[in-house]
Amino acid sequence: MPNSLAREKSPYLLQHAANPVDWLAWGETAFAKSRAENKPIFLSIGYSTCHWCHVMAHESFENPAIAALLNEHFVPVKVDREERPDVDRVYMTYVQAMTGHGGWPLSAWLTPDLKPFYGGTYYPPEDRNGRPGFGSILQVIARGWSDDRTKLVAEANRVIDNLREHYAGRGPAGSGDGGTPGSESLVDAGSAAFERGFQYFYEAFDSANGGFGGAPKFPRAANLEFLLRVAALQGVESELGREAVGMTVGTLQAMARGGIHDHVGGGFHRYSVDERWFVPHFEKMLYDQAQIAANLLAARQATGDERFAWTARDVLAYAVRELRTPAGGFHTAEDADSATSDGGHAEGAFYVWTHAEIASAVGADAPLFSAHYGITEGGNVPPELDPQGEFRGRNILAQTRPLAETAQAFNLPVQEANDRLMAALDRLRSARARRPRPHRDDKILTATNGLMISALARAHQVLGADDPTGIRWLETANGAASFIQRELYDGFQGVLFRAWREGRSDIRGFAEDYALLIQGLLDLYEAGFDLRWLRWAGQLQSKMDELFWDEAAGGYFNSAADDSSIVLRLKEDHDGAEPAPSSVAAMNLLRLSALLNSDGLRDRARRTLAAFQPQWSRSPQALPQMLCALELALEPPRHAVIAGDPDTDDFRALIGVLHERIGPRRSLLALDGGAGQAWLAAHAPWLAEMKPTDGRATVYLCEEYACHAPTSDPATLRELLRK
Repeated sequence: MPNSLAREKSPYLLQHAANPVDWLAWGETAFAKSRAENKPIFLSIGYSTCHWCHVMAHESFENPAIAALLNEHFVPVKVDREERPDVDRVYMTYVQAMTGHGGWPLSAWLTPDLKPFYGGTYYPPEDRNGRPGFGSILQVIARGWSDDRTKLVAEANRVIDNLREHYAGRGPAGSGDGGTPGSESLVDAGSAAFERGFQYFYEAFDSANGGFGGAPKFPRAANLEFLLRVAALQGVESELGREAVGMTVGTLQAMARGGIHDHVGGGFHRYSVDERWFVPHFEKMLYDQAQIAANLLAARQATGDERFAWTARDVLAYAVRELRTPAGGFHTAEDADSATSDGGHAEGAFYVWTHAEIASAVGADAPLFSAHYGITEGGNVPPELDPQGEFRGRNILAQTRPLAETAQAFNLPVQEANDRLMAALDRLRSARARRPRPHRDDKILTATNGLMISALARAHQVLGADDPTGIRWLETANGAASFIQRELYDGFQGVLFRAWREGRSDIRGFAEDYALLIQGLLDLYEAGFDLRWLRWAGQLQSKMDELFWDEAAGGYFNSAADDSSIVLRLKEDHDGAEPAPSSVAAMNLLRLSALLNSDGLRDRARRTLAAFQPQWSRSPQALPQMLCALELALEPPRHAVIAGDPDTDDFRALIGVLHERIGPRRSLLALDGGAGQAWLAAHAPWLAEMKPTDGRATVYLCEEYACHAPTSDPATLRELLRK
């Protein structure tokens, strides 16, 4: 008999609808039951493509004895962290403060007024190696609630009061006054933070394997974005610039060679459990594809190396092929686990290969392919990297040596070796298509679609309109933005909604939804110069300010003020798998201020940066994306204004030069000589008289509140950009 989750739309909640646990979704029904029965809430948070969530579900939530304990003594509540990131962050903050670590599945026990008094992450079903199992913990907590409830309630109150005081005192995370340093203070602190941030990554860089630190390794895109901004500021040919580019390139190349990269189907897995990027956690997240693609495109601009362009195409083509809906939006993720040939499920089953499977699919080129990708008869995953034994006798594809070395070993010209390897990958792709695909989390999230819109817009800028993949980057980005505007935006109220699956959810958007979509719209405007996206970005920024801005201390809360179920209103002060909303918002405000000539928006951006100054001054590596915004705040606005028709060859030639190399950030504006130019000139009167020269598209480079002589010649523009 299904439980109440059968009525939900979230794929994660639906995965638990057949559990014997009497799950309820987060909401007043669950809260009222807890109050009426005076039972604590057991809160379980995860997401549908989470491997360890699946493990705990199978071991514990499908176990009738454990389900009976949960149903008798608790009110069990399930939350999809991707639908409710606000709930997740509150209780993850608690678990991290209590245990020193976090992760999913997240397990927390709450009083009826939603305050946590105990928590952790994954628990095995029974006691193991001196560690209490989930069943034992449930029994102890149930007895504690029965016999010493007052103590547990007091502990919950104490914890929440301490967290509230802690974050309020820090300014960024709470509602207290974090102070607003003066301009000179921000400049000095920003310069020092940039230096310390670079030094941190320089010292943490793994020169042998790429990335930073040891295992596990995550593709944290904000780190690479920061390093490329260091290179742009210092100059890519400077000593510091070469170091910054070298760390970025070394990391991206190692990832592209490693098992974290799906060499057969494209895209990147979530993270690597080892320091060599070899054994991945196999789920594929939309937000990773978008941000890694953006890193690769920026690396192409920094180096001119076409290999980064091709890898970016590989990532984006995967996302368009496997995650895009016919209506234009992008699904959230693909699972790590999938069905095996014996009817079970295992992590990576869709992606790993036996030696015999490789030989059967590839044929005569199997020795060449196996040598290049490290295939062995007994499997290539060391036992210490396979604690569950899921990869025994199987191989993960990872490039073990350069193409030229493989070609030489087989006495082949490099181009022929490459062609034969590509043909082998095609045959493997066909063979893999006959396997059961991993589960796809088919909800569409506003925030992650914002990231993908940004990546596609930047692909149009760097790769151009006519791409060998046949994908029209700009059209695809426009389609995603149109989907969000049509399906996840209430124009009457001016508000965004969080998720769509078989219709729009009733969950309103959070700060990250606004920030990341606004960023995507600004990138989309600067790629195609359609003013509707710039106008909408400005409207959404006003609504974001209304709903999430902290007037007392600056910066943006994660959630709006009107949700009584959020016991601790937080601001994200860490750029993790996705950048913090305030980091993105600070950059958005600065970009909008330059595009719309608004000192008010610039002041709000500086207040946001000042609010988080204690954090980025103390630990700049925690907020690398915010440091990128700080760069823009401390520099005078720069503009590249192109008068002409974006659909003409002369316009495209000029815009192509602007995107050839990384350099100082410039706001891009297109002037059409008509209504669009009039709208922009109403905000920035100095744009009114800028016109094409002799009927040809003309670019005006402006900085320090002055403009160079206009030019219609790409070569002249290239020289101006080098000055």
